[in-house]
Amino acid sequence: METPLIEFRNVTKRFNDLTVLDGIDLTIYENQISTVTGKSGGGKSVLLKHIIGLIKPDSGDILFQGKPVRDMKRKEWEDYRSTIGYMFQGNALFDSMNVFDNVALPLVQTTNLSKKEIDRKVMTRIEEMELAEARNKYPSELSGGMQKRVALARTLVTDPKIVLFDEPTTGQDPVRKNVILSMIAHARKRFGFTAILISHEVPDVYFISDRILILWEGKIAFQGTYEEMTRLRGPVVDEFIRSLEGFQDELTGLMSKEMFRSRYSAELGVGKEIPRVCAILFSIEFDLLQESIGHEASLYTLKALADYTNRHFSPMGGFSARHSRGEILTILPHSGPEEAQQLLKGYGKGLQENVLEKIRDVTRQYIGIGCFVISVNAGLTAAGSTDEFDEMIDKARKQQRTIATVLCEGGDRRE
Repeated sequence: METPLIEFRNVTKRFNDLTVLDGIDLTIYENQISTVTGKSGGGKSVLLKHIIGLIKPDSGDILFQGKPVRDMKRKEWEDYRSTIGYMFQGNALFDSMNVFDNVALPLVQTTNLSKKEIDRKVMTRIEEMELAEARNKYPSELSGGMQKRVALARTLVTDPKIVLFDEPTTGQDPVRKNVILSMIAHARKRFGFTAILISHEVPDVYFISDRILILWEGKIAFQGTYEEMTRLRGPVVDEFIRSLEGFQDELTGLMSKEMFRSRYSAELGVGKEIPRVCAILFSIEFDLLQESIGHEASLYTLKALADYTNRHFSPMGGFSARHSRGEILTILPHSGPEEAQQLLKGYGKGLQENVLEKIRDVTRQYIGIGCFVISVNAGLTAAGSTDEFDEMIDKARKQQRTIATVLCEGGDRRE
């Protein structure tokens, strides 16, 4: 069995008479994105500060790669601490420093590298974050999104093994939230660090998370994947979901997975006259799209696809949810396979003529020199009350074929 990178064993932390962490057990695995969520003021930041060593537990153990942190010698502790980067909620950029100096600051303060080596490492990170043209600008001269990229470049300049993100999307609109989350996911994949996020942005953050940890009443009420959370519901998870106001996919306007599964179960419930439904799984190659046209344009493409899907199928009783970052699942409860095929054919025609052409015009400014093909795939299958939900999705995925495509040619790329 894989050894966790970080493990909490029966960790308790009290402040006077208030027990914030009550004998919690949790595991964080290497090269994954783990998101800690729960009530406001429920101890998430306290948990994060235990990982970085700013707070020590009253009882219990925190282990790094299987070794208790409390047993580490000073050199071991310093080596562990040096592997951790921290991206602050408000970016914490220094207004008196330009982009280059902000990114360089951790290397200047914590290493003995030469100026030449520092300059090289800083420029590497600045270029990787597409900030080269902004290197001499000050934070006040940058957009909110660019400031986030500067903060991330500064966090990554020391090559951390673990990066802690404290509410990285606070105060952002739905599109900007998802741009920031996409940026984090892309950076984790590119640089290979382990990410631990504190976030209330559900379900948006779940689409980039490998594991979700719900901190509830001082205990870890759930830890696992988003799919496991939606499938293996329990009293505490149900209470957590009920505590969320307007729990839906803000970016796309579609149902959350939880709402979707409840509606699906209701449609195929015991005693229903509809023995089978049709399901369609739509997809775009989201990761490739990000590489080619950037985070904002790829999210615009996904949102346009979701809007059109909702408008097309809702009038006939269809309902949809984002299944993964680049997948949308639609259920047609009142359509047989032949009718569903005709509906899908009409959908593809309208998508080609009315949606992808608009996407091409909007994304042109993001591509730069060259071109890129955006393709939408769809797979249709029938499902009944005895079919497993995951099996239905697998069947639909195996049936996928391209139903619409457009060539996007580059223009002047936007920063």
